[in-house]
Amino acid sequence: MLKEFSFGFGDSEIKVALPEERVVNVVEGKPAKAILDVEAAVREVLNNPIGTPPLKNVIQQGDKVVIVASDITRQWVRHDLFLPTLLNELNKVGIPDEDISLIVALGAHRHHTHEENILTFGQEIVKRIAILQSHAPETDEFVYVGQTSRGKDVHLNKHVVNADKVILTGGIVHHLMAGFGGGRKAIMPGISSYSTIQENHSLCLHAVVGEGVSPECTVGKLENNPMHADMLEMAELLKPAFLLNAVFTPEGQFASFVAGHWYEAWLQGCKTANEIFGVPISGKTDLVIASAGGFPKDINLYQGSKTIGNSFMAVKSTGVVILLLECRDIMEPPDFSGWFNYDSLYERELALRKGFTVPGFIALKLGYMAKEVPHIVVSLPQNKGFFEKAGMLTAASLDEAIIMAEKIIDKKEYTITVMAHGANTVPIESA
Repeated sequence: MLKEFSFGFGDSEIKVALPEERVVNVVEGKPAKAILDVEAAVREVLNNPIGTPPLKNVIQQGDKVVIVASDITRQWVRHDLFLPTLLNELNKVGIPDEDISLIVALGAHRHHTHEENILTFGQEIVKRIAILQSHAPETDEFVYVGQTSRGKDVHLNKHVVNADKVILTGGIVHHLMAGFGGGRKAIMPGISSYSTIQENHSLCLHAVVGEGVSPECTVGKLENNPMHADMLEMAELLKPAFLLNAVFTPEGQFASFVAGHWYEAWLQGCKTANEIFGVPISGKTDLVIASAGGFPKDINLYQGSKTIGNSFMAVKSTGVVILLLECRDIMEPPDFSGWFNYDSLYERELALRKGFTVPGFIALKLGYMAKEVPHIVVSLPQNKGFFEKAGMLTAASLDEAIIMAEKIIDKKEYTITVMAHGANTVPIESA
């Protein structure tokens, strides 16, 4: 019996009928209830935190408080909706707005404009407290605080280091390298110097030159992840006083907040994020058909890389991945697309070891995944050359892609995984 499945492709949909008995996994995010009263939810976790006393007992009158917050690339965290409540709770403790500052955790990203501060944090926050920016290349802004057990020197923003109390904020989602975002990422890379970021991120590369990326630094993995472990040591050197992080629904609304100890509360948030977006599968399959979910998630390959990384987790080593990615802006962003100009993965890797960038790492990881398992991309016709440079096959239609995949798999009763929202769903193989 055939069953029809729909996949987002830009602003449209592509439908296909597949043999129902061979579709082993349909990977979809779990529904999650959105928080209706954000202010009440934030107050609740601030007063009943995980691993620490309530905020009012952690912060004392007279403290100079610095709040670390994500930059505009994480605008989806919606700091503007929960930071006012945090400020009001600090005010109740006896901390006036003039003793509170917010530092934008830019990492190596560019500075915010005033307008972007308003977009990211809201007009009320911009009016009420001082806003500073931590920009990794500005060496004078960072001070040495110690060294990790892996020999990585740690330089953090001096305004944060010199504060009486530091509060970390952010959002928790799955992360391609660090396992999960949020928590300690506010510190590394958020308020770390450029050299410190480079040293930490280099742990994502394989210990052996020429072997590409570390298999331990991947989506949803914290155990034995050297990048994550090093980040924890860096956070411990700072000893943040408190954390407030958000977890989201598949629609991008708040699902829950966690607050308290910078590690224990965050870890609980990771579990919640995994419950929503981590989807158990009965086993890997011969074929995975995946879509990002349409525009804007498939606006370019950089955005589409989330879908590729997730779908790779569901395919057998002898299998094939079919991707439906429109990629109308295939050359964007330039600091990603330029990495595909190297003649080989080895040259791409050597360049990355000389100067690590996250886009470069993603480009390298995509190359190694495509080398290990054939990837067939259904995209716009003009993108054919770019995907070939990325080491992937192309097809003009999903039907053509399936015919190509069947020739590679070379068996009649092959198994299938369907991922219609591959950008947001993480397949987790059942034990």
